[in-house]
Amino acid sequence: MPHSVTNSANRLDRLPISKFHKTTIVALAFAYFFEFADINTFAITAPKVRVLWGSDVSHIAYVTSLSFVGMFIGSVVAGGLADRLGRKRTLTLTTMWFSVWSLATVFAWDMLSMGVFRVLTSAGLSAMTVVAVVYLNEVFPRAKRGKFQAYVIMIGICGTPATNLIASFVVPMGEQTWRLVYLWGAMGVLFLLFLRRLVESPQWLESRGRHDEAEAVLRDLESQATAEHGQLPAAEEPVAAEPVAKPGLGMLKQKKFLFPTILLSVLWITQTIGFFGFSSWAPTLLAAEGVSVEDSIFFVALTTVGAPLGSFLAAQVTDRFERKWCLVVFGLVIAGSGLLYGLTFLPVLVVVFGFMVNLFERGYTALAYAYSPELYDTRGRSLGTSISYGVGRLSNAVGPLIIAALYSGYGYMTVFYFIAGTWIVGALALAVFGPATRKIRLEAAAAQAANPS
Repeated sequence: MPHSVTNSANRLDRLPISKFHKTTIVALAFAYFFEFADINTFAITAPKVRVLWGSDVSHIAYVTSLSFVGMFIGSVVAGGLADRLGRKRTLTLTTMWFSVWSLATVFAWDMLSMGVFRVLTSAGLSAMTVVAVVYLNEVFPRAKRGKFQAYVIMIGICGTPATNLIASFVVPMGEQTWRLVYLWGAMGVLFLLFLRRLVESPQWLESRGRHDEAEAVLRDLESQATAEHGQLPAAEEPVAAEPVAKPGLGMLKQKKFLFPTILLSVLWITQTIGFFGFSSWAPTLLAAEGVSVEDSIFFVALTTVGAPLGSFLAAQVTDRFERKWCLVVFGLVIAGSGLLYGLTFLPVLVVVFGFMVNLFERGYTALAYAYSPELYDTRGRSLGTSISYGVGRLSNAVGPLIIAALYSGYGYMTVFYFIAGTWIVGALALAVFGPATRKIRLEAAAAQAANPS
């Protein structure tokens, strides 16, 4: 194949969903399961640790804030690594990283050591997430990737209620049993068992000028699909490619890269503050308002049952409707549900409105994971997704401090006005400035149907 053309995306877009795709779903869902298991471990153990070590709400806020600094660093570093080392190798490195530091947290001896270990764990969590999002985007057909991105998250998100339910039984068992929650989070290292079954992204190989390797991967995937489904449709004609260039921050000078990066940064800033402001603080705020530690953990565990259902809901709408409008509607529903959560202390209503927040927020996240990489070409996809996602996570370095100040100065309800406001800002930004992507996906599907070989 001449090096002046690119054809990986065209050839991948016309592949039917095959065993390779299903294996990828299982592998990434497993990684996401333990990512989601680990990401909330500090929030659900914080009430216990706070009492054990004589810490106050501000100490919890600082550890939470620094964790998001770690997420920013991990995300941006991973974006660069994935462009230089490849998607598959970076997935390996980031999964190992977050699993090792989650295991280290088992042995934390005070709030300072806990903070250090959580920062390092969070860097790996964010890094793995970004690379997994990009990898799935690049190996699944354009017309179906949104649905399968949502299904991967639907399975993975079960790690949150599973971990919360485990914690609700384990944490009250003894003074030190909270440590077992972090041991559970470290089990994500078993993802490495799946890696030999995954291939490197042909689109990444092609973008780096490694056409022979891309061709070998594509031929293998096509032969597997042919063996399963019979003759494949003809691929679209190859398209002219820009000269192979080193990816890097210099791309920020390009409008086609800068504009979506700014828009997606707003999306991830509002999502991060809006969701983590809710999920990270709900157990601590409920406990501080007089609900017992055990009950607060159990209430939050019940609300997170809505999370996998939210990803399932997203899977039903993401490829059928314009993704940006789905994000707008979901964001507004979350704002209303979160506000109503803050208005009540009745156990049934706490669970109902908390369930609604988790349902639509996890759907929102699944939609955003599919939407974000679509706004870039292959050369900008990893870095652009990682910068915007990382900036979103970095914003929550100040989010918990704002929430702690609002709670201390103005009371419980003010926190939920603030959280609802962030979701509304994100929804408005997408409504006004968000590019539409459905037309491109429909054209890809039509082209596949029109070329039956």
